[in-house]
Amino acid sequence: MDIVISIISGLLILFSLLPFIQHQHWIFRVPEFLKFQILVLQFFIIPAAFFFVSDHPWLWWLQVAQITLLGYHVFILMRYTKFWRTPQKGGSKQDSGSIKLISCNIYQHNREYDRFIQLIQDEQPDIFITMESNSDWEKAMRILEKDYPNQMKVTLENTYGMHFYTKLKVLDIKTHYFVADDLPSIEAELETPDGQRFVFFGVHPPPPSPTEEENSKERDGDLLCVAKRVRKSTLPVIVAGDFNNVAWANASILFRKTSELLDARIGRGILSTFHAKYWLFRIPLDLLFHSPDIFINKLFIYPAIGSDHFPVGCTFHIDTQSDVQEGEVKKLEHGEMEEVDDRIREGKAEKSDNRDNT
Repeated sequence: MDIVISIISGLLILFSLLPFIQHQHWIFRVPEFLKFQILVLQFFIIPAAFFFVSDHPWLWWLQVAQITLLGYHVFILMRYTKFWRTPQKGGSKQDSGSIKLISCNIYQHNREYDRFIQLIQDEQPDIFITMESNSDWEKAMRILEKDYPNQMKVTLENTYGMHFYTKLKVLDIKTHYFVADDLPSIEAELETPDGQRFVFFGVHPPPPSPTEEENSKERDGDLLCVAKRVRKSTLPVIVAGDFNNVAWANASILFRKTSELLDARIGRGILSTFHAKYWLFRIPLDLLFHSPDIFINKLFIYPAIGSDHFPVGCTFHIDTQSDVQEGEVKKLEHGEMEEVDDRIREGKAEKSDNRDNT
């Protein structure tokens, strides 16, 4: 039993420490995704060690390390619970009506088109965006176009297609290819029926993983390009999509600082969105960030629609007269903008051999 407890403890310590090494290879970045799973396992292993481990000092030192790291994981994840609830106000004369958004990675090879279409027809969001949507999905979603007259379609067969639909007035809309010509992001300037203007960004960078990209260079570069563009906006901004990252990861924190946006999950829950079919490995990859003048009323996960991701739903309103959330904005520290620029350059220089552009 000593050997079993020691091996498991050693692996949990290793997976906890690897993300501290700021290397972009997937070996160092993937363990960031598993913080919640590591925490749960630690809650079982540490008590088991007290009952089953013998008096070898090195075994107890392992558990001291475990307890220290468990405390660290609790400290990080606590803010993604309702105990960390951020006060919200709004309600001034400049307050917009409620806006509903749905964001979903529909999984390119998912053929259960009707389940997603039914979700949109039932929920009637003001905005929805799909990721991994190819030509088959574009055809399937045409039935929705009568209700969503304003669209931006980026139809790709490489699992990075993106389709944007809205009932709101579109003042400007464009597609960006920040780090590669097959990795789109959509930017739309929208106006609500009561005249409030805001900017929506839809993102889907590639993940670092043993089956996809070897490192996180393109992902980080793409997201930080979005962050720098958002930073210059004078309008309220909301960014949503499949970030292929978790909110507590170093790259996400750097994104948040650069963009000066708020993380919508803080105070609302971890809200894991992937993998829809394997509950043990669920992690929150589909994120949402917003400027302080956008107030999140509800953030939630919809039931499965046949994809490996759950759809994310959000209702929000805009109040440009309230700054109640300003204290939550994190800003870049000295030298971090140079790091941002370095990561963008690395992302643009990286060449993927993994994506099929046919």
